[in-house]
Amino acid sequence: MRVDESVARYLFELEAARDASSHTVRAYRGDLDLFVQSLTTAESTSLAEISLEDCRSWVWSMSTAGDAASSIGRRVSAVKSFFHWAHARGDIPTNVATRLSAPKKPAHLPRVVSASVMGRVLNELENRAATGDPIALRDLAIWELLYASAIRVSELVGIRLSDIDWSDSTVRVLGKGAKERVVPFGDPARKAIRVYCDIARPELPVSADTTHLFVGARGKPLTTRTVYGIVSAIIGAMPGAGPKGPHILRHTAATHLLDGGADLRSVQEILGHSSVGTTQIYTHVSSERLKKAYASAHPRA
Repeated sequence: MRVDESVARYLFELEAARDASSHTVRAYRGDLDLFVQSLTTAESTSLAEISLEDCRSWVWSMSTAGDAASSIGRRVSAVKSFFHWAHARGDIPTNVATRLSAPKKPAHLPRVVSASVMGRVLNELENRAATGDPIALRDLAIWELLYASAIRVSELVGIRLSDIDWSDSTVRVLGKGAKERVVPFGDPARKAIRVYCDIARPELPVSADTTHLFVGARGKPLTTRTVYGIVSAIIGAMPGAGPKGPHILRHTAATHLLDGGADLRSVQEILGHSSVGTTQIYTHVSSERLKKAYASAHPRA
């Protein structure tokens, strides 16, 4: 069977038999069309004639053309899925795409807020909270806890009143994979959370059965979307490009911990990473900051 005919049959089955969405089928069609067009004799080439080198040549041509690694990765995934289907049907004796791989995506260092900028933001939040407004007091507590503990926003909104241990300034959170861990936080966060719990939260219309720590103006538990809006409204005004969500506070806290001398294993435990390799990206961030400081300060840099 010609390769273009086989692709058409695969897409038909993908849409009909597997009940794939129209968006998925359209994406696969576009990616597989690009692959077929890369074959010099697509009209007469049978699927069984395609070699691993043909596939690799296609990937190489996309790389040299400057296509984004993410786009190439998606296209390679579509081709691998197609060949897997054809082999499972018995249309080809060997799945040549098994060993096909896409170029690795370049590592993007996370956006980090400097300690000086973080200090100015916290001062501004403290000034707002000084008015006694319960929402301003809540927002200060949220910001302080996110920065102090480096927890995820999903972990933050899941915190209940009983999860705070005031005696040793720790909070119990439920992370990815339903893994529970206990994370410490500092005195400024402790003070902000205490004031929020003692003064601000009682002023909000919270029902007696609501045990979540952070609630909204209507007394309902906060959602991740609401916290994203709270944080992004402030981060959006900060200098520097990049994401504006609350995850930046997690990146920032991890980087500042390493800058301050914390060992990698401790930071790994605080972040809740299952592998220390995931945590190591923050060492690169710290190295970049060190290089910039050296370049700007050393007379023979």
